[in-house]
Amino acid sequence: MIEFLAKGGVLVTPILFCSVLALAIFLERLIRFAQLRRRGEGLASRVAHLIDTADAAGAHALATKSDSPMGRVLTRALEVGSQDRETLETVLVHATEAEVRDLSSYLQALATIANITPMLGLLGTVIGMIKAFMVIQQMGGKVNAAVLAGGIWEAMLTTALGLAVALPAMVAHSYLVSKVDQYEARLQTGSVTFIKSLYQNGGS
Repeated sequence: MIEFLAKGGVLVTPILFCSVLALAIFLERLIRFAQLRRRGEGLASRVAHLIDTADAAGAHALATKSDSPMGRVLTRALEVGSQDRETLETVLVHATEAEVRDLSSYLQALATIANITPMLGLLGTVIGMIKAFMVIQQMGGKVNAAVLAGGIWEAMLTTALGLAVALPAMVAHSYLVSKVDQYEARLQTGSVTFIKSLYQNGGS
């Protein structure tokens, strides 16, 4: 298999490196999202319940202990809960944006891999075709079909490999982006729940 891929030229190595990197990013994000789902599940409702019972200290302790995006957003909100509503909403927005940026870590790198691997493959094919035609020129045009076909398929190998890496990377990127969108929506819903509880119980 290695000997077969080596026939594609020097650009096979960076394409394979991109494939390993893309797989590592995808698996790391999957594990990260799975951990966060267990940590922050139902946290906003529990914090809201403590606020409803006027237990602000308990709510703060629960949010801090959860070590989740929702917990960090609510912790920052509870720290300014006594201030005006505009300040509270600004803090919630900024905290949510910070958590979304953290959840989106490495996704741009995955998108870049999906974009550049077909280009690397195409470049490898162009280089391979140039070499093939140089050989034809050196032989004075006296090349049989078998020799020509062998040079062409070796040149096309990098394009096929680049596409084989890019397509799964694109699917993985789209899937992870959808997961980030889901978490962002959850954070926004939790923020609304928090604001409602706070102001229904005499918040300023």
